[in-house]
Amino acid sequence: MKLSRQISVSEPAIAIELLATSCPQISKSRLKDAMAKGAVLWRHGKQSKRLRRAQTALQIGQQLALNYDDDLLNRTAPPAVLLADLRSYSVWFKPAGLLSQGNEWGDHLSVLRQVEQHFNGQRKVFLVHRLDREASGLMIIAHQQNTAGAFGKLIQQHQIEKTYQVLVAGQLPAALIAHGRIDEPLDGKASTTCFQVLQQSARQTLLEVALISGRKHQIRRHFAAVGHPVMGDPQYGRNNQDPAGLGLQAVRLAFRLPGQPPAVYQLPPELCRFATLQLVL
Repeated sequence: MKLSRQISVSEPAIAIELLATSCPQISKSRLKDAMAKGAVLWRHGKQSKRLRRAQTALQIGQQLALNYDDDLLNRTAPPAVLLADLRSYSVWFKPAGLLSQGNEWGDHLSVLRQVEQHFNGQRKVFLVHRLDREASGLMIIAHQQNTAGAFGKLIQQHQIEKTYQVLVAGQLPAALIAHGRIDEPLDGKASTTCFQVLQQSARQTLLEVALISGRKHQIRRHFAAVGHPVMGDPQYGRNNQDPAGLGLQAVRLAFRLPGQPPAVYQLPPELCRFATLQLVL
């Protein structure tokens, strides 16, 4: 079952009772589960937040938005792994299949919610950057608003170095390898992807990739545009199917926050997807 329902509070009510009355086709236990997984939004004027507590008292003029999807709510997500905790921010390994953040249909399949639960709600969580659901690798979560702001400025100034390992289809031509970069506008904006070859065969090439700009799906779109799509990419390219999934992993982050020494985070070998890869020539 999948449905969306906007519910206005016309008289004082308890959240779960109002939801049960408005959506009689869904049991209370399933509605409570949907609330716990972030599928119910509370709104009042310009204020909006996920409503998880079933017994919340609602007042006239407030609204609830239920976005219920049985399939999504029944899914489980692989766990993120805490790699470093600096109190003002933490560094995590996001496995493939986990969203960076939730949406109106819930947040239980996201890194941001897992981090919030890891700290038992005792720390605020701010998303610093994103990784595609199909990708894996390093992510930063800020725990203070000023730290999140500082990271935001670093991103705007291109002062966070992000390094990826990417497996693409085919053998790159010598001229492209020698050039070591793809300059192809995306969404009407200048975009540059730099790379070097780590391994290659006639069928596949493993690359180390650095982004100079940060457009949506930039790595995936750039390599598809030059005829060497990322392996396992369901959206871009052809003849690049891979049962192991999207061949893209964020393996290194380097930056310097104001007033702090330089920080470098490298994905541990046991979490590196391509650590033991040997391409057959």
